[in-house]
Amino acid sequence: MSAIETDSAFDGTSRPKKRRTHHLLIEWGIILLAALLVSVGLRTFAFQTFFIPSGSMEPTLLVGDRIIVDKLAVDWGTIHRGDILVFKAPPTENCGGSPVVDLVKRVIGLPGDQLYSAGNTIYVNGKKFDENWSHTEPLGNPIAPESNPTVVSANHYFMMGDNHSDSCDSRMWGTIARSDVIGKAFFRVWPLSRVGFL
Repeated sequence: MSAIETDSAFDGTSRPKKRRTHHLLIEWGIILLAALLVSVGLRTFAFQTFFIPSGSMEPTLLVGDRIIVDKLAVDWGTIHRGDILVFKAPPTENCGGSPVVDLVKRVIGLPGDQLYSAGNTIYVNGKKFDENWSHTEPLGNPIAPESNPTVVSANHYFMMGDNHSDSCDSRMWGTIARSDVIGKAFFRVWPLSRVGFL
C-alpha cells in the first residue's frame, strides 16, 4: 500500500511541473512571435536603417554611416526643403558604377519651384538659395540656365547631394516622384562617435 501511495504522490507532483514547463514554453513562444511581428511591422511601416555607400552627401553623411529613416513622416507628414530623403533610384539614374536600388539626397526644390544656377549659386524662384546646412563647393554640374529654369512638377522633388561637385542627383536624372520616397533620414546610429539627429 505504501508503494501505491508513493507512486500516487510522485505522479501528483510531476504533472503540475510538466504543465508549468509547457505553459512557460508557450508563453515565451508567444512573446518571441509578438516581438518578431512588431519588429517586422516597424521596419515595414515605420522605421528602417540604411547604409551610406558613397560620399555624395559629405560632409553630412560619410561613407559607412548608418542612418534611421522615418517612413511615417512621409506617409502622414510634409516634405520640406532641406529634408534628407531616402528614395528609390530613378530608372534614368546612370552615373557609373554598380546599379543602386535606393539613394539618399537632400530636397532642394519643392513642387512648383523654378530652379537654376549661376556659377556656384543656386536660385530658387528667382532668389539666391541659402543652404543653412554643411555642404561642399564648387557646385559642379549646373542645374539649368536662368533663361530656361528647371520647373518641379506636382508631387515631385528636386534632389541634390551635399557634396555638390561629386553628387549624381536631379541635375543628371531629373526630379523624383513622392511615391518613390521611402522616408526621411533623421538619426545617425553609426559610428558611435557621430551618433545623433541629422
